[in-house]
Amino acid sequence: MDTGSDLVWFPCAPFDCIMCEGKYDPKVPYIKPLNYNNSADFIPCDSPLCSAVHSSLPSSDICAISNCPLESIEMSECSSFACPSFYYAYADGSFVARLYRDNLSLEPISSSSTTTQQQKSLHLKNFTFGCANTALAEPIGVAGFGGGSLSLPAQLATFSPELGNRFSYCLISHSFKFDRIRKPSPLILGRYDDQKEKKISDHGGVVPSEFIYTPMLDNPKHPYYYCVGLEAIQIGTTKIDTPMSLKRVNSKGNGGTVVDSGTTFTMLPSVVFEAVANEFGNRVGKMYKRAVETEDRTGLRPCFYYNNKNNKRGNWRVPKMVLHFTGKVSISLPQANYFFEFSGDDDEEGKKKKKKKKGEKVGCLMLGNAGEEEEGESSGPAAALGNYQQQGFEVVYDLGQRKIGFAKKKCSSLWDNLNS
Repeated sequence: MDTGSDLVWFPCAPFDCIMCEGKYDPKVPYIKPLNYNNSADFIPCDSPLCSAVHSSLPSSDICAISNCPLESIEMSECSSFACPSFYYAYADGSFVARLYRDNLSLEPISSSSTTTQQQKSLHLKNFTFGCANTALAEPIGVAGFGGGSLSLPAQLATFSPELGNRFSYCLISHSFKFDRIRKPSPLILGRYDDQKEKKISDHGGVVPSEFIYTPMLDNPKHPYYYCVGLEAIQIGTTKIDTPMSLKRVNSKGNGGTVVDSGTTFTMLPSVVFEAVANEFGNRVGKMYKRAVETEDRTGLRPCFYYNNKNNKRGNWRVPKMVLHFTGKVSISLPQANYFFEFSGDDDEEGKKKKKKKKGEKVGCLMLGNAGEEEEGESSGPAAALGNYQQQGFEVVYDLGQRKIGFAKKKCSSLWDNLNS
């Protein structure tokens, strides 16, 4: 599930995946590649959906690639010619696929937070999806939840606006080991009943919503991104203001901070990352020694050594981190959302290069440096709020009201409640 992309796709037989070793948990049931060769289910080359996956090329150009005769192109009679294969890329992988359409059934779970309408099975006719025969580092497919016309919410909204225009997820805490059993992260379509803007208490007063909302930034040139304004990052008592590029979208469609469930770490432009990393490093460096070897090996920084013998409290002492968004919305992150401790088992390569002292561990700030900001015509968002910083929060996307909400949650308990 990826809010940073807008296409639902599956691997289809025959399926060849390059560099896919270790990219998925072998204990999780693997969806076998679909056998999909029914030509009656293809998307025509002159469909707007075909144009959407071909970087908005004119349908005449696309149909020419599909070998539609010139006379038919001029007469707009190419509906019998299939949309040609397309290339689709992520930051860490890519694939080549074709578009198909078929019926999709969604079976709801029964719980107190779903309405009678939502408890009915939903059947989407002519659901459009990608069918990939070749992929690079993408072995299992992706459900795109972005704002484009091919995303699952967009297609769902044409049948049920209540379901498609408001959804949420709650990400279980990260585990970097496949052998650690984790509950699934809940994904809720049509997240309404228990999070209305105003609730009336038993005494007649207004009870604030459990969610705090920041408005989405409008971006007609890149409508598939869910961008918000990140105004400042606070480290301890120091508030670091961000440049205007993280707070708004300019006339070229560039800027803003995309809320992206498919990106692991929050990515910041160099000028912001350096300011945050230096402030964090200066504060933590007064108590712990820098772990330069770990920084060089992982690309994370700053990192520090920690020894249980030197701290009777038995835990790290690091400053708090608060994200300040447009609309006077402030989110205080749990320490685990921005500072990761590498135990001895997690740092095998480091142990070979440096003999660690007994009880010594390494901890690192878990933010990414996105490099210098680009000034091109279509550079897109200036920063990304990654899923590592979103873990332990239920994040709700209200597409009708154009806002994103956050609520601190125990996601495993939410999963249990939804399945009880």
